Amino acid sequence: METQSRMRASWSIARVAMVGLVLMGSVIAGAAIMTALGLHVPGTRTIEAVTSLILARFRTVEASFVPPPDSDRQGPTGQLIPSETPTRDAVPECTFECNSEAAKADETEIIAPPSQVLPPPPSAGRVKSATHIWQTWNNCGPATITMALTVVGRAETQKSAASFLKPNPNDKNVDPSEMVRYVRSLGVRTEWRVAGDLTTLKRLLAEGIPVVVEVGFEPTPGDWMGHYRLLVAYDDVAGRFMAFDSYLAPGINVAQPYAEFDGNWKAFNRTYLPIYLPEQADTVEQIAGRLEGVGQFVRAASLAQRELVSQPEDKFAWFNLGTSFIEIGRVPEAVQAFDQARRLKLPRRMLWYQFGPYEAYLAAGRITDVVSLASTIISETTELEESHYYLGRAYKASGQVDDARASFKRALDANPSNDAAKRELAALTR
Repeated sequence: METQSRMRASWSIARVAMVGLVLMGSVIAGAAIMTALGLHVPGTRTIEAVTSLILARFRTVEASFVPPPDSDRQGPTGQLIPSETPTRDAVPECTFECNSEAAKADETEIIAPPSQVLPPPPSAGRVKSATHIWQTWNNCGPATITMALTVVGRAETQKSAASFLKPNPNDKNVDPSEMVRYVRSLGVRTEWRVAGDLTTLKRLLAEGIPVVVEVGFEPTPGDWMGHYRLLVAYDDVAGRFMAFDSYLAPGINVAQPYAEFDGNWKAFNRTYLPIYLPEQADTVEQIAGRLEGVGQFVRAASLAQRELVSQPEDKFAWFNLGTSFIEIGRVPEAVQAFDQARRLKLPRRMLWYQFGPYEAYLAAGRITDVVSLASTIISETTELEESHYYLGRAYKASGQVDDARASFKRALDANPSNDAAKRELAALTR
């Protein structure tokens, strides 16, 4: 009987999947035909809604098949065993309906970023005059941004960049927002962009504009970490980008095939920082678009949703979806996306560099989750001001004022330049 139940469940899943693929194909094909005829395509929300319904139905059929009692996911009575990380069954499904005014950004930006409507870039491009710099210990951020600045004629040193970006040498993370502040303090232009694509990167490089990217990096198996690289060239014939890497090799000896690069880049929501002079602003805007409001996060959410249709177990796509949803004010959906990403076993250091789960859980009132996550990271390293900062906010939200004050002070010990911690501490002092 158990075998027959399994077969019936598998056949039901297969039928739903086949119907889903046909429906998805019809919707996407219809959109393609409308585009080809020059008609307006009404954003990605229609496709996402259909996709959500398909996936919801698929999950319903899948859930109808209950694993046998000896599964390691269940106790002797078939009840789920509690675990520190939420299990897949513990969180309700999310259909990701577009229910926020903040998500209703300009649809042409969501469907077609500037890189997709401009003519194709040249088949190869290279930034000239970049100088390679080896990083000192734990210093890829200051080293990489210093390399980028050599392209625009700046002669800053890695040491001077580090004194601005990480006054505490043991600070484990330099946030892209800190890089932006540093670059702008020198009269050079940059901005923190997400949801980048390979064509945009190629166009910037072809114009001689260096691009700092944040990527997942695993120098030895199992030792995943965040890392900055400076893209300086690309070659479509070889199918790869070339980069200056402050950790691996001098010159442009670090080459990555496009697909491999994009897989590593995805871990950081495809973050990129073009480094350019004021007189190049129009060129950057033409290539990458205006950086306004939540538009780029709407596009990032749409991209993550499309990736999850074909790869529903992609932990980085789920994480990016959560990051994007929290930026556009869709808290419940952000929480569910982060829960799903955590179920799929994020790298151990993920919350050393990205903090969307803290923001989402605080907004949803899940204070215990914030305390647990931040405390776990602090037990591994005490030199991440963000962990102390969010732990302080959790304590503050739960009325533990003395603990909150102590956490904000520790955040400032780790980085005296943390303005958010300064404001929180000042408010508690008053």
